[in-house]
Amino acid sequence: EHFFDGFKANRGYALATLEAAVRGGADTLCLCDTNGGSLPEEVFEITQAVRQAFPGLTIGIHPHNDAELAVANALAAVRAGATHVQGTINGYGERCGNLNLTSAIPNLMLKYGLPLKGLTPEKLVELREVSHFVDERANLAPNIRAPYVGDAAFAHKGGIHVSAVLKDPRTYEHVPPEAVGNSRRVLVSDLSGRSNLLAKLAESGVNVPKEMAGALLEEVKQLEHAGYSFEGAEASFYLLAHRLRGGQMPFSVEGFTVFVHVNDANPETPTWAEATVRVRVGETLQHTAAESQHGPVSALDKAFRKAIEPFYPEIAEIELCDYKVRILSGQEAGTASGVRVMIEMHRAGERWSTVGASKNNLEASLKALTDGYAYALVKSQPIPQD
Repeated sequence: EHFFDGFKANRGYALATLEAAVRGGADTLCLCDTNGGSLPEEVFEITQAVRQAFPGLTIGIHPHNDAELAVANALAAVRAGATHVQGTINGYGERCGNLNLTSAIPNLMLKYGLPLKGLTPEKLVELREVSHFVDERANLAPNIRAPYVGDAAFAHKGGIHVSAVLKDPRTYEHVPPEAVGNSRRVLVSDLSGRSNLLAKLAESGVNVPKEMAGALLEEVKQLEHAGYSFEGAEASFYLLAHRLRGGQMPFSVEGFTVFVHVNDANPETPTWAEATVRVRVGETLQHTAAESQHGPVSALDKAFRKAIEPFYPEIAEIELCDYKVRILSGQEAGTASGVRVMIEMHRAGERWSTVGASKNNLEASLKALTDGYAYALVKSQPIPQD
């Protein structure tokens, strides 16, 4: 505990504690940066001093991340002779966290070329999967900007970036994403060029002529002007391309109503919401209603599921796992602002995200919800090709 701070305060006493541990039979000396405030050059010098004082023992490091330096400090310790590193998957731990092994492991293997006990390049390919598994067990959403394993780690947006990375991935990727079980992602926005769109469509197995990519780019620009954002909502973009290519949608929503019941006279009576939806499936018009004590979006979801489940029973396997609402900046403010709703769904280990935007929060929510179900239904159908 507090070895690095202790060493800086009293070098002789700190080394004496290690000598006492060795006399007691310790064969590994794991040095802790308990407050997480040491700098890499300090960690290197102190670890090197310990290495020289105890040449026959295993030297380790246990860094915390309070100064955002846990990974850097671990690498510094390894350069100084440490061969034992302690951390956690995704850096979970007290305060600002522990050393993030999902960053440290690929740095040690891919950057330093060091062999790690029990880890091979074939095992490293499972890193992203392990990271997401731990997130799931912790009931936390994966960090999309996590190095190596996050969705944004190998994502490209600017047209010149995408054009370059398609010619030579080394232009904008420091390691092959496949090495850590990740993949390249091309983001689509009104800042994108045709290279982005063509690459993004190719990810979905769609090849389109350049003139059609121009039309799709124009539609993306119009939708983003209305508040949509297709970054992180790849399922909605897939459906956009599906419609542009003449693909049929499994249903269409023709209207909805929502009524929220509040009983102020009896506070113990829970508030509940009632929703009705009109959905057309083929030639059949479904008009269904549902209620929920969990709010109007839940009621809309239940009513919509009731409408289409007789035609598509497989949607019973789909679950909502994340829901975000963001106020859109613009001329209007407060409750008059537009909103963007991002929804994430999953089924059998697969996740996908959709987006809806409107001045009406419920309309935006229903759009994102229905896109999520539509994506699951059409994904198995090939998009028409030329």
